[in-house]
Amino acid sequence: MKTVLVVFGTRPEAIKMAPVVNGLLSDPQHFKTIVCVTGQHREMLDQVLHIFNIVPDYDLNIMKQGQDLYDVTSKVLLGMRDVLIASKPDIVLVHGDTTTSMAAALAASYQQIAAGHVEAGLRTNNIYSPWPEEMNRQITSRIASIDFAPTPLSKNNLLEENVSPDKIIITGNTVIDALLWVVDKIKSDNVLDRKLLNEISSFGYDCNRLKNGKKLILITGHRRENFGNGFHHICQAIKTLSSKYSDVDFVYPMHLNPNVRKPIHDMFGKDLTCLGNLFFIEPLEYLSFIYLMEKSHIVLTDSGGIQEEAPSLGKPVLVMRDTTERPEAVNAGTVKLVGTDYDAIVSQVSNLLDNEAEYRKMSNAVNPYGDGKATQRIIEHLR
Repeated sequence: MKTVLVVFGTRPEAIKMAPVVNGLLSDPQHFKTIVCVTGQHREMLDQVLHIFNIVPDYDLNIMKQGQDLYDVTSKVLLGMRDVLIASKPDIVLVHGDTTTSMAAALAASYQQIAAGHVEAGLRTNNIYSPWPEEMNRQITSRIASIDFAPTPLSKNNLLEENVSPDKIIITGNTVIDALLWVVDKIKSDNVLDRKLLNEISSFGYDCNRLKNGKKLILITGHRRENFGNGFHHICQAIKTLSSKYSDVDFVYPMHLNPNVRKPIHDMFGKDLTCLGNLFFIEPLEYLSFIYLMEKSHIVLTDSGGIQEEAPSLGKPVLVMRDTTERPEAVNAGTVKLVGTDYDAIVSQVSNLLDNEAEYRKMSNAVNPYGDGKATQRIIEHLR
C-alpha cells in the first residue's frame, strides 16, 4: 500500500484536486490517503471541501489579514515540516501554480520525499505574468518526481526544459472531471437546482430574469497583476458595456480581496445594489458559480481554471490578461485574450453580442482540456 499525501490551499486547487482525493479514497486497497490543507484561501476553500465531502487530516490554517507572499511561503514550509514527519508519505501530490504548491513541494524535497505535480507544464515563460504563479509552477516542476501534464503542449513545454520523458504523464485536466460531476449532480437533483437558484438570489441576482431569453455576461477578476490600473480599466469597460447593452445582465461575483473591491467602489460608489442591469454580488460557492456559468452567454475573466471549464459548457471566454499559460484554448478558439485594455474589452464583448456567427464559432469549438477521465489516469499511474 502506498501512502499519498495530497496538499492544497486555495479554492481552485481544491476543486481540481477533489476528484483525485475522492478517487484515491475509493481505492483503500492500494492507497492510504492523507489530506492536508493550508488555508491559503479560507472561506472559499472550506466551501469546496464541503461540496466534495472532503475532511482534511491536517489544516495549517495559515490565512491572516494582510499576509504577503513571504508569509504564505514561510508558513507553509514550516507547517509542512511537521506534517511530513507525522504522516511519512511515499509521495506528496500538489497542484498547479500556487504558493502553497511550490512551498509544499519544496518541503517534501527537504525530506527527500517524492512529489507529484498535477497540472504540470503550463507556461507563459514570463515569470512576472502571471505573478507569482509562473515562477511557482516552474519551481514545482523542477522539484517534482512525476509531472501530470494536462495536454500534449504542456508535456512539450516540460520536454523543452529537459524534463525526462518518463517523468511526464498526459492526463487531461481534473477540472473537467470536477465540472462534469457537478453539472450532472445539479441536473439530476431538482431540489438542489431550486436551492442554488434561491442561493444566488440571496446573494443579489435573480436567475429568473433570464427566462425570456435575456443574456447574461458573467465576470470574475482576482489576479495580482491586474491590481491598480488593470482593475480600473476593467471597471470602466463594464460600465460602458452595461450602458450600451441595457437588455443584457452583467453579473460580477466580487473576490474578497480589497484590491479587487476598491476600484469597483471607486467607479460605482459605495452602494452597489441599484445599478440597473449591473449586479455586483458576493463570492459564490463552487456549485452556485457553476450553476450561473451554465446559464451565462459569455464569460469575462482573468481566471485560469475558468478558461478550461467554461468551454465544456459551450461558453466563449474572454480573458482579461496579456498572456495565458493555456494557449491550447486560444489555439482551439474557445478563448480570446483581451488584456485589461478598455477598448479591447468593449470591442470583443460587443463583437460576441452583435455577431451571431462569431459567437457560434467560439461556442462550438472543442475544449482541448480533456474528457473527464484525468483522475483515472493519475491513479492508474500511482498504483
